[in-house]
Amino acid sequence: MENNQPKSKANGALLAALIIMTGLAGVSSYLYFDQKEVAKTQEVTIAERVEELSTTRVKLDSISTALDAKIAEVQKLGGNVDELLKVKADLEADKASLRRGQKGARISIARYEMKIKEYEKFLVEKDTLIANLQRDNGVLVTNVQTLNTENSTLKTERQKLSDSVTTVSSQNQELAQKVTRASALKAQNVKVLALNSKGKVRDDEAFKAKRVDKLKFTYTLLDNPLTKEEPKDVYVRVLDPDGAVVSDMANGSGTFNVEGSETVYTTKQTVNYSKDGQNVELLYSRGNQYKPGSYTVELFAEGFKIGTGKFAIR
Repeated sequence: MENNQPKSKANGALLAALIIMTGLAGVSSYLYFDQKEVAKTQEVTIAERVEELSTTRVKLDSISTALDAKIAEVQKLGGNVDELLKVKADLEADKASLRRGQKGARISIARYEMKIKEYEKFLVEKDTLIANLQRDNGVLVTNVQTLNTENSTLKTERQKLSDSVTTVSSQNQELAQKVTRASALKAQNVKVLALNSKGKVRDDEAFKAKRVDKLKFTYTLLDNPLTKEEPKDVYVRVLDPDGAVVSDMANGSGTFNVEGSETVYTTKQTVNYSKDGQNVELLYSRGNQYKPGSYTVELFAEGFKIGTGKFAIR
């Protein structure tokens, strides 16, 4: 009897220990499965948040690209981009804030979603602005094209008018030249006489050089109804056998213009022209003796050659 009591106590203690161990095992299993469920829930939450952050970042990047395109388009159309640039700066600040938030404090995705909606609304408004600018620019281009066409037409008409004026001016100039030429003096019967030192006049085909002290030119100015009755300068050129102008600057020679070119004359006189076929005489004295040969006499007035004559020295 006494031996059975200790044995009974030992069995009771063992049973109690088994019960406690079984309870602890159940609690441990519960805690293990509970922690596993919590970890699984946290993994799902983190994955969802990462996806939300990624989606938000993509939306902001997309809006940034759209803003850049609209800034470029508005600048191209000549519009004001100040507001667009300010919104772009705000957007870049939000993107930077999102990047910082991923590394530290929690981020309010709802706040970014609200901002994204505001940015998208702003982009829609700017689409309307761009459409208006494009329409206005289209009208402006049309107006410019119309003005260019009108300007081209005016240039063509002005060129035609200028050509007509040039033609008329040329015709008037030609007519004036013809009138001037037609009104020029005309001399005929140009003769050359020789005077010796005693004043004796010789009229011959050829004169002896030693007997020529002076030359006397005679000619008749024809009546020309187009020529004004006024004093006229008549220039005389005497060409020697070599074609050189006989001249002596100290004895009345000089220069004058013939058809735009300056040339030397032998002597000149002023004639009071009258329309009556007047006869004119002119004396010319040269200090040097004339060399033998054939000489030519040319008369000029108002830029035109009006008569010629010849004489010879032997």
